Amino acid sequence: MAEDIQQQLSLAQSAANGEPDARAQVNEIAHPLIDYHTRKLCKRFCYQHYQHYRCTLKPPAGAAPIDAATCEWGNASYGWMLDDLTRPARLQQYQGKNGASLFDYLYRIANSLPFYERWKDWRFNNRVHIPNFICEIAPAAGRVFIGLRSGQDIPTLAQNNGLEEKQVKQLCSDIVRVLTERHKLYLLDRPVFQSLDSDDDPHTNDSAHSQPDPLSVQDHQVEEDQLREQMQQAWRKLDTIEQYVLQALVIDELDARSVLQALQQMNIALRKGVAADQTTVQQLYYFKRKALAKLGKYL
Repeated sequence: MAEDIQQQLSLAQSAANGEPDARAQVNEIAHPLIDYHTRKLCKRFCYQHYQHYRCTLKPPAGAAPIDAATCEWGNASYGWMLDDLTRPARLQQYQGKNGASLFDYLYRIANSLPFYERWKDWRFNNRVHIPNFICEIAPAAGRVFIGLRSGQDIPTLAQNNGLEEKQVKQLCSDIVRVLTERHKLYLLDRPVFQSLDSDDDPHTNDSAHSQPDPLSVQDHQVEEDQLREQMQQAWRKLDTIEQYVLQALVIDELDARSVLQALQQMNIALRKGVAADQTTVQQLYYFKRKALAKLGKYL
């Protein structure tokens, strides 16, 4: 085991020094991690792209017209993740502590909150996605939507957008109404993420290479390994449907109706005696609460 770790350390150092063969081996180690996260994040933040561009993922998302331009976000995300995970400074920090392989080290970084936040900062330049149905309300609705998300009051919104306060109040009312009708009122909330395996304040996590996140500086610590293993054991005691619902509603924060529609398309019933196409949103939320309670029982 010690000999294997020493070989991994040597490989990481050689790759950090730019040796072509070592770089190729490290890229191959990182490939499954990058491939997984590229497909997951691209689909999560695709929005309406799949309707207008041909997806390059495997399998591709959506079915754009055959003459549509190719969407390059998947390839660009792959390149960004490869650079973030295998840059020289990152590889030089690998120390093989507690028998952690180079794959373990990269896996921990790729599944950390700071990595996810860095990717989002790169992908969106800190921009907020404005749904098309908001833009269709009025020309200024998108700007008012962003202002509402940032907590601006009516006078500030009116001043910033060159509108009368009466107009802004009406726009705000229309935006809230449309979001409520579509069960997307949560889009007005600024998302706050908390890592399950870190006590750090989520607002203090790094977002630049110059400040490496603590997860990338050190390998697995015993206490963290025990907590992670406990979480994994509890998660494995849930059945596939419970895992799917919690992943969709709690982790990915997807709209409940979209999740329900997906379950119905797969003909998956949540309650005995109730057909999939007869399942309601209320029953989905009840199923989620039961799954969370079951997960909590095993922690």
